[in-house]
Amino acid sequence: MDPTLPGRIAFLGGFLPRLCGIATFTHDICEAVAEAAPHSLCFTGAVNDRPEGYEYPSRVRFELDEKDLDSYRRGADFLNFNNVDVLCVQHEFGIYGGAAGSHLLALLREVRMPVVTTLHTILREPNPTQRKVMDELVRRSDRLVVMAQKGAEILRDVYAVPDAKVDLIPHGIPDLPFIDSSFYKAELGVDGRMVLLTFGLLGPGKGIENVIEALPEIVKRHPNVVYLVLGATHPHLVARDGENYRLGLERLAEDRGVKDHVIFYNRFVSLEDLKEFIGATDIYLTPYLNEAQITSGTLAYVFGAGKAVVSTPYWHAQELLADGRGILVPFRDPGAIAEGVCAYLDDPASLTRTRERAYEVGRNMIWSSVAQSYLESFRRAGVDRKARPRKAFAGWTLASRPYDLPPLRLNHVVRMSDGTGIFQHAIFNVPNFHEGYCTDDNARALILCNLLDELGGKPPEENLDRLATSYLAFLAAALNLDTNRFRNFMSHGRQWLEESGSEDSHARALWALGTGAGRSRNEGHQRLSAQLFERGLPAVESFRSPRAWAFTLLGIHEYLRRFPGHPKVMATREQLTNQLVRLWHVCASEDWPWFEPIASYDNARLCQALLLSGQWMPHPEALDIGLKSLQWLVSLQTAQAGHFRPIGSNGFCERDGAHADFDQQPVEAQAMVAACLEAFRATQDVSWSREAKRAFEWFLGRNDLGVPLYDSSSGGCSDGLHRDRVSENQGAESTLAFHLSLAEMNVAEHLTPPSLSRTP
Repeated sequence: MDPTLPGRIAFLGGFLPRLCGIATFTHDICEAVAEAAPHSLCFTGAVNDRPEGYEYPSRVRFELDEKDLDSYRRGADFLNFNNVDVLCVQHEFGIYGGAAGSHLLALLREVRMPVVTTLHTILREPNPTQRKVMDELVRRSDRLVVMAQKGAEILRDVYAVPDAKVDLIPHGIPDLPFIDSSFYKAELGVDGRMVLLTFGLLGPGKGIENVIEALPEIVKRHPNVVYLVLGATHPHLVARDGENYRLGLERLAEDRGVKDHVIFYNRFVSLEDLKEFIGATDIYLTPYLNEAQITSGTLAYVFGAGKAVVSTPYWHAQELLADGRGILVPFRDPGAIAEGVCAYLDDPASLTRTRERAYEVGRNMIWSSVAQSYLESFRRAGVDRKARPRKAFAGWTLASRPYDLPPLRLNHVVRMSDGTGIFQHAIFNVPNFHEGYCTDDNARALILCNLLDELGGKPPEENLDRLATSYLAFLAAALNLDTNRFRNFMSHGRQWLEESGSEDSHARALWALGTGAGRSRNEGHQRLSAQLFERGLPAVESFRSPRAWAFTLLGIHEYLRRFPGHPKVMATREQLTNQLVRLWHVCASEDWPWFEPIASYDNARLCQALLLSGQWMPHPEALDIGLKSLQWLVSLQTAQAGHFRPIGSNGFCERDGAHADFDQQPVEAQAMVAACLEAFRATQDVSWSREAKRAFEWFLGRNDLGVPLYDSSSGGCSDGLHRDRVSENQGAESTLAFHLSLAEMNVAEHLTPPSLSRTP
């Protein structure tokens, strides 16, 4: 036994029989390393994308529920308790739960062993959340594996990763013999024909329609051509759209008169079956639509088997097919695809030479060779860890665990909602029909649904989608198409009680719609949210409410996540930011660093809006003003005993006047949580995360009365804290304030290292 090899090697990713490329890769690399290091114990942790999981083989020793954060922590426990020597993580955005897959970080923060992370996707232009996740993933990994030189370049240029931390290891492939394609054609019923092949899970990004568009020209010059499209439609696409994409391809083949030259195999094939299809292939096609693909397992498999390839120039193809090892054609260009295919079919000698060059290069890509490279990376990871050890593990104490947030329980939100929307008020925990509905609360509820959907976890996706649909439909109905203003109050009989609502309610609707446009995974919700947002935005130009400006700025920030650079939206952001800055200069003084002569409600939203504008415009003064005003607000809302004490609604806080301590409202705590977390993201100053936690704990009983407002049995939240008691009613505003705060804290928990998120 080689003493330099790790004794226990764990792999983390999807795993067969789950049908996805990562699952196949995790299976193959685990088996290859197990064969290359027979004295090492190799096993896998499998990530499930469905509640029932899969019937895994014995190689899988533990499972993670993609959307259950606690399962990641349990996975870390399992790895630590089993004294694993190295963990090899397969990373791709989309296979782990949480915002941008941030659940994975909870596991990586707690494991003790060296971590080697294989990056299957590397984003050159990540959004802010993806960037934060990627930065911590890089910090938590001892070594990073990329499969193309382009990946190493992006890591260096975009993420500042030193070359010494990166290992370039090609995608592994099975060791297939170099044989004439006619050997397998009879098995597939295509004897005597020239075979073109595309395989892998089907979806719109594959660009197969461009090959079908190219076929008439190819068939005209080579009538014996047949195009095999091998692979099941991606399960997530089937769940959302059924087989619409495949059926569309079949109709296109019929419309172009080539249906007799296209064969669809709608199944996920075993490796043995795949060998037959690859063996029968003359030319492999990857007509992908997006340049930013750093690796393609299907391309690696076929290229390494010694097949000629015609491909669009995504990053992996550019490298693998360089120096005459294949033909690159422009994206979305059927004519170029036809020319590339015919260049090989017209010149069999060139086809053979290309195959020989590909097969020679492919010998370095077979799994046995790749496994040795991974073992060397594992050795380096162990050496790197010894040179830069992490803090010694001292057992599971309260200080060594992340902040323990309450579990999500939306029973009361569901109880308060019907097909129209969410009711405003409750009598105790029972919806109060007499008070009807309002735009303010349906906007808050829509924001919550989008945050929870992005975070993952309970409730089931279909329930969130149903709730979000109701809340969005309410906002769509609230927009008065004659004035482009949102109405606010609706009776239980679905009658609007006004022609236009307040400026604040209009802006809250824009905030929710910006969130729907920027975050929703439901395409219909995205488009409707964007449409309503754009229609309602111009009205804000004449508004006078500073909070309406702030709410709109929050919505603009969300909208620009998906539509960056929109000129009208950008101009409105600049206008509103300047208005808040001017307001500050008019009112603020050394002893009253605030925007108005009174600090009233939703105060921290003014600070939060400027913090966002200061970071992302960027605005020269906004960030500084946002931090100064928030620091003052924190001091104003901190009791002598050290807990959070929001400004009371019975008079608020006037300059040189009274400061009301009661009634304390949940929206104040919610606003403070959100603003302080934004301040932490802007500055990385740990004190801001502590202030966010202090404000959040107000809901849980760290307040003037020492009594919780949140009802953990129902998921409801009391409407306020009075001088002598907690309100017994659990209305929508207060309940949503708690759950929005919990969602914000969960986002921060995923993106903030535990050492920064704990209060001393």
